[in-house]
Amino acid sequence: MSMNDTISDLLTRIRNGQMSNKEKVTIPYSKMKEALCKVMLEEGYIEGINIEESEYKNIIVDLKYYDGKPVIDLIQRVSRPGLRIYKSSNEIPLVKNGLGICIVSTSQGLMTGKVAKEKKYGGEIICYIS
Repeated sequence: MSMNDTISDLLTRIRNGQMSNKEKVTIPYSKMKEALCKVMLEEGYIEGINIEESEYKNIIVDLKYYDGKPVIDLIQRVSRPGLRIYKSSNEIPLVKNGLGICIVSTSQGLMTGKVAKEKKYGGEIICYIS
C-alpha cells in the first residue's frame, strides 16, 4: 500500500494509540519521523523512542500518560502534501497561548516554534501539539 502523507500517519497512530490506552505504538521508520519523535520526546509529550531493526526498520514510541489520561490533548497536522504552509520566523503561531508547541521544519532541521523564533528561522509548519 502506498502512503502519501507519512507524517499524518505518524500523528494518527499516536492519537489512536493514546485513545485506546496503549503503552507503545509501532511506526515505519524514516529520518523525518525519527526527528519529529525526538522533538516530542524533548518536549515531554512521549515517554521514549526505540528504533527496532527487523525485516523492516520501525520506530517504537512509548506513549505518556498522567493520572491515567494521555499527555497529548491535541495533535494536529498543519502543512500537508496538497497544501504546504510556510511561515517566516515572526509569523510562527503560538499554540494555545504558549501551552502547546508548534513543530517547524527549518533549514537547520526540525524544532519547536519557540526555538525557531529565537534563532530567527522560518520554515514549514508541520504540526501543533498540546
